[in-house]
Amino acid sequence: MQSLLQMSRRIDAFTTWTGKRLAWLILVAVVVSASNAIVRKAFDTSSNSWLELQWVLFSMVFLLCSPWTLLDNEHIRIDIVNNLLPKQVRNGIDVIGHLFFLMPLTVVMIITGVPFFRRSFEINEQSGNAGGLPQWPAKSLIMIAFAFLLVQGISELIKRIAVMRGMIPDPHASQVNAIEAEVEHVLEAIEKH
Repeated sequence: MQSLLQMSRRIDAFTTWTGKRLAWLILVAVVVSASNAIVRKAFDTSSNSWLELQWVLFSMVFLLCSPWTLLDNEHIRIDIVNNLLPKQVRNGIDVIGHLFFLMPLTVVMIITGVPFFRRSFEINEQSGNAGGLPQWPAKSLIMIAFAFLLVQGISELIKRIAVMRGMIPDPHASQVNAIEAEVEHVLEAIEKH
């Protein structure tokens, strides 16, 4: 199990490294969007490639940062119900969810994403809009993102099983929910006044 935990740490380091760098693409998308809007208003001209670049950049962040979201335990779940359950039940739900929902979904998306990308690449698929971007780079994001998510899902499964066996402390035990932190901050401000 120790070798699996070591592999999990390497996966987590890669996911964090990748996520922190790709998150900067949001700023790039904002700059592209603002520049395109300024050029459109000031010079009454626009380019479909700049418009499409915005959604490709956003897609890159959304898809390729999803493993980082999973690593930071910020993925979508019903936290109100989840927090009422005993820790062992939550751990079991995480293991079942990863094994029977996350993993199969990622495998299906990779299996269907590869031919989807390959066909697009082989015909050098271009945008249907005049002056648009090639489509195959954006389509490659599907198989890449779900491969990253599968690997991070494996890491999360390894860690959750190790937590259940008492081999490592829960990496999310001290994590404070953003909403809970905000409520505490508001309550402290009210108490001061």
